[in-house]
Order: sequence, then C-alpha cells, then structure tokens
Amino acid sequence: MQAKRDNSFKLGDRQVNRIGYGAMQLAGPGVYGPPENMEAAREVLRAALAAGVNHIDTSDFYGPHVTNKLIRETLSPYPDDLVIVTKIGARRDEKANWLPAFSAQELRQAVEDNLTNLGLQQLDVVNLRLMFGTHQPEEGSLEAPLSILAELQQQGLVRHIGLSNVTMTQIEEAKKICNIVCVQNHYNLVHRHDDEMIDTLAAEGIAYVPFFPLGGFTPIQSSKLNDLASRHKVTPMQLALAFLLQRSDNILLIPGTSSVTHLRENLAAGELTLSEELIEELNSLD
Repeated sequence: MQAKRDNSFKLGDRQVNRIGYGAMQLAGPGVYGPPENMEAAREVLRAALAAGVNHIDTSDFYGPHVTNKLIRETLSPYPDDLVIVTKIGARRDEKANWLPAFSAQELRQAVEDNLTNLGLQQLDVVNLRLMFGTHQPEEGSLEAPLSILAELQQQGLVRHIGLSNVTMTQIEEAKKICNIVCVQNHYNLVHRHDDEMIDTLAAEGIAYVPFFPLGGFTPIQSSKLNDLASRHKVTPMQLALAFLLQRSDNILLIPGTSSVTHLRENLAAGELTLSEELIEELNSLD
C-alpha cells in the first residue's frame, strides 16, 4: 500500500486543496460571451465551495469579463480561505480571437479590470500569461511585462505572482525580478513535456498547475485509458486526474466544467490511490 499523499499544497502564503476549479468553461462557447444557462453556472460555483474547493482559477479575458463577474455575483463576500487566481497578458477582440496584451497600459488595465470585476482590493495571485506561441511556450524575454506586474505588486494591488505558458529559462529569468509562487503550463497524462520542470519546481516548493489537465478542447482519447478505467470502476477522466495528483505533491489541479455532476466526479478523483503497476500502465499511454 502506498503512503497517503498530501491533499493540500502551499500557493503563495496560503494552503489550498490540491483539486481546485477552473472557471473557463463558465463562459459561453469558445470562452466568449455569457453561459447558455446562468443559473447552472452559479450552481457549479456554489457546489464547488460546498465541496471544499478553496482555489478558483479565472481570468478577465474569459468572456471577456464574464467569469469574474459571475464569480463575484455568486460567491462574494468570499470565504476567508478562498484563493482566487487570475491571469493577464492576453485580450479578446470582437471576433473572439486571443491576442497578446503585454504593453504597460494593457497590463495595468488588466489588473484593474480583474480587481473591479472580482470585487477585490487585492488579487491573491496573478499569472503572467505569455503569448509568444499558442499553448506551447516559446523562448523570449519576459522582463518588460513582468517588471510591470512586479510594480503593481509593490503598489499592493497584487499579493503573489505566477507565470503561465513558460519555459524553464523564462522561470529562471523571472526569479531575478520577483518571487514566483506558481507555474501554469499545458500538461496532462499524454502531454508530458514539463516532467523535468515539475520536479525542479517541487524541489523549490513552487506549485505547478497544469492547464488542460483532461486535454482541454480535445479531451484525452485512448482506448487503453478507457479499458484501465473500466477495470478499476472509475471514469477515464478520474484516472487521468488521479495520475496527476500522484505524479508530484506540488501539482494543483483546476479541472473546469459547467456541470455539477462532472464537478463531483472530478473531485472524487482525489480519493483514488493508484498502484505502481497502474501508474506504469498509464505512463505507457501516448
């Protein structure tokens, strides 16, 4: 029998449960516009907190402005233990395209918009989302935009700073500018490019938050994963989430859903303990 893993990890100066909630799917199709069913979206947020979720990931460019306003209207005044993480560095145009937004004015406005729409005086954690590429990091200096975010932190508008869509070289550059409490990159059972990064960050006590932990807009499809899940009487997505939790204690999950049923299924993955044999089988997926 394996030792029971830790169910929480430090995010900045707060301890959070390792399965949180990602709010992206609360916006409309393509993460643009309002949800089709506003009350259903509210119910998911309420159910998440009732189930013990104390880490919500969002951004004011979801919608845009939709998810943050929904979070404020549904959950404010916020519980004392709730950590809301947002991100800046992108914007949406009228055709729903995702565009980089790295100028000093855009970054400052993004922080102000997040504060206003979430109804906060200070943002718990802000991730600088690099947009040199798409969902794959590309090398390039982040000194200019990160220095602006560090200034906003010094002004008291931001409590902690994280990074998203970055390389190890960029992380090392960032640590010379400010303290980094988390990294949010694309990683899941079949997308494993950050294995070495995760181990390095774990040794430094820095949280790693995989986005698209279930495959994102193209969910993980594998007949072998389906077979393994069926054999162990869980869903394939529960198995994929449990694998990530067991991969490293510094991994914090933020699976998103617009369904209370799926939310509860995701959270139930935290109760699973995978055998070494099963982990080896999952490691062989491609």
